[in-house]
Amino acid sequence: MLPLRVLLIAALVATLSYALSLDYQRIHIKRPVIATTRCTTSQRSTRCHQSSLSMGLDVRIRMVGRKNGGEAWLESAYKMYDTRLKPSGLSVTTQYHKSDGELIKGVEADEAKNHKVILLDPLGKLCTSEEFSENMYNWLEAGGSRLTFVIGGADGLPPDLKEGRRRLLSLGKLTFTHQWARVLLVEQIYRAAEIRKGSGYHK
Repeated sequence: MLPLRVLLIAALVATLSYALSLDYQRIHIKRPVIATTRCTTSQRSTRCHQSSLSMGLDVRIRMVGRKNGGEAWLESAYKMYDTRLKPSGLSVTTQYHKSDGELIKGVEADEAKNHKVILLDPLGKLCTSEEFSENMYNWLEAGGSRLTFVIGGADGLPPDLKEGRRRLLSLGKLTFTHQWARVLLVEQIYRAAEIRKGSGYHK
């Protein structure tokens, strides 16, 4: 029969060995992580967009006219929303064209790069701001983070542009000048970004 001291020492060694083995498993063995967060359909959709879109989202507005052809207060309003958009990762630029012919060439150049092109036209589809927000990010995804909106001049869009399968979008049934339509559009782009973020801007 072993002495009591030997038995106590053996028990202590066994206890220490077991404790060390638990520490080793805790440090070195990776346990599977079980996800417990539940998502709604809209949340899953948002996550999908975030994973497929790059950080630099480029929105271009092509229109017929002169850069300094509008009133100062309209340009001031546009710049206000342009400034507010910068933290959202959305870059909005305006490309002016001297003629319908140049506008058509610009649109065709964007399409050749697989950018998504949306034409603003009174006969286009009407949508809510929430629908516009969802559509805009879908269009950005389809166009490789590049999206072009097209605004016609005083006589509207050239007929050649409206032929084919290009998508038409209407900002409303009222008639706006092309410079005013540009301001309305950039406000809706900003609103779309805020809707996506879930801020209190859109109520």
